[in-house]
Amino acid sequence: MEELDGEPTVTLIPGVNSQKKQMCFDWGPGEMLVCETSFSKKEKSEMVPGCPYIHIIRKDIDVYCKILRKLFNESHGIFVGLQRIEEELTGKSRKAQLVRVSKNYRSVIRACMEEMHQLAIAAKDPAGDSQFSSQISILSAMELIWNLCEILFIEVAPAGPLLLHLLDWVRLHVCEVDSLSADVLGSENPSKHKDFWKLPGNTQTLTELELKWQHWHEECERHLQDGTFASSPHLEALCKIMLGDEAALLEEKELLSNWYHFLVTRLLYSHPTVKPMDLHRYAQSSLDVFLGGESNTEPLDNILLAAFEFDIHQVIKECSTALSNWWFVAHLTDLLDHCKLLQSHNLYFGSNMREFLLLEYASGLFAHHSLWQLGVDYFDYCPELGRVSLELHIERIPLSTEQKALKVLRVCEQRQMTEQVRSICKILAMKAVRNNRLGSALSWSIRAKDAAFATLVSDRFLRDYCERGCFSDLDLIDNLGPAMMLSDRLTFLGKYREFHRLYGEKRFVDAAALLLSLMTSQIAPRSFWMTLLTDALPLLEQKQVIFSAEQTYELMRCLEDLTSGRLVHGEPDAQQLQDDDIETTKVEMLRIGLARNLARSIIKEGSLEGS
Repeated sequence: MEELDGEPTVTLIPGVNSQKKQMCFDWGPGEMLVCETSFSKKEKSEMVPGCPYIHIIRKDIDVYCKILRKLFNESHGIFVGLQRIEEELTGKSRKAQLVRVSKNYRSVIRACMEEMHQLAIAAKDPAGDSQFSSQISILSAMELIWNLCEILFIEVAPAGPLLLHLLDWVRLHVCEVDSLSADVLGSENPSKHKDFWKLPGNTQTLTELELKWQHWHEECERHLQDGTFASSPHLEALCKIMLGDEAALLEEKELLSNWYHFLVTRLLYSHPTVKPMDLHRYAQSSLDVFLGGESNTEPLDNILLAAFEFDIHQVIKECSTALSNWWFVAHLTDLLDHCKLLQSHNLYFGSNMREFLLLEYASGLFAHHSLWQLGVDYFDYCPELGRVSLELHIERIPLSTEQKALKVLRVCEQRQMTEQVRSICKILAMKAVRNNRLGSALSWSIRAKDAAFATLVSDRFLRDYCERGCFSDLDLIDNLGPAMMLSDRLTFLGKYREFHRLYGEKRFVDAAALLLSLMTSQIAPRSFWMTLLTDALPLLEQKQVIFSAEQTYELMRCLEDLTSGRLVHGEPDAQQLQDDDIETTKVEMLRIGLARNLARSIIKEGSLEGS
């Protein structure tokens, strides 16, 4: 049975007193809003104004740090590359490639740490310097833990090489060692340098180390028992150190930065061929001895101890609690999963540990205005819940600009996320309508395949035409193509524009036939019939007869249907009376025009029959 997590730590919000006032909150995709209500926790109390602030609690504030964004961006490429080469990772090359990936991750951490260090030096104010120093400490701890995990879990160094790796680990992370080494080796006589004996260094092969260690260990033990160095306390102390004497090492405690530095030094002189399975025992005793029995260990100590115990899950759990964001645990867990070390560890809520941590990390990225694009790939590589999570998060991205909306839309279309595509296009169409950009609105509604909204926008186009006497966005309307079949109103808009084009090209017969078909097929909205009939007037007045008798009868029927259906409700006002006068004039002109055309068409058709 797996150990259940304990209660979460309490987060105190400055200015909010939850003991006196009831709180209200609302979750967002990457943050939570918290405020006090007007209700007191005591009964029958007056409602008085509480805290006037709304507090935004972000779960991953590191995404807003400029330097750490470099970490997120560069590690994203490493992550995606690892997922893509998974099929190629076979045989002996697999381990070497995974180690290379691990080192790439560490190099990104070190690059960010170096950049942060430069900014800390350049910082003018103490607050900025303190902030950068804090971030440097966190990044340093992250690389320290990752490097140890690389040695123990990924390289899986055996006895012998294990200590050499641990020596490199200490040299890399205890900065004094590198600087002291450079000073000593750069001097004229290194053995005479004052810091020569402070370096527990080794540049020999494992075989040389074992043979020489065994030899000088026996020699040192014999000289110590014989009292050879009794007259020289310093030489005697040195002899005891070379034998790995705990008390002698602790006397030089100030030369050792921490307990794991002490651990590696102790192993070097007493157990150079330590086996991996024995590491945890030496690590725990080194911690206890170095701290002098103090029980208050730091989170970093607990993480390193868990690593030395080869308890991967505890390492991940402790890191999740101690570190300020999900970047570290998400990428380390993914890498360890590729090493086939987490296959059997499933969580209680349907996802494995790798996927859970990647989902949490990707969710944090979606809280940022640009880093969300990285989060998409992390969701893509979560086979169980990634698709669902991406759908939920992508709907909440603020579409502040059309350029950003196009990026979001491209992501959705590439993944066949039909509902999200429709939703985004509809949002953009509504924004365009509010800004009176009808062409853009129509384009988005067509892309969304939203018939109702396409009808709404088409009505706006027709209303604008009635008011202005011309169409806007002609290129779009002229090139609707099959898209005009999305709705009847859009079809009418496209066909009505085609009528105007035919008329402009003086193809009057075709224009007349199209105009009549728009009315008789009921595709034209009844409110637009008068406009269509008015458009027929110039055709009725042409020298040549355009409308046949049958067509003229159809136009007459449409006019009568339109006029007989108009009823006056209530007492008309002045504007309505004026509109009615204009309408009456149009109707009279149409009747005269239709009657004249009917006579002309009958005469023409009769003469044709007679001939």
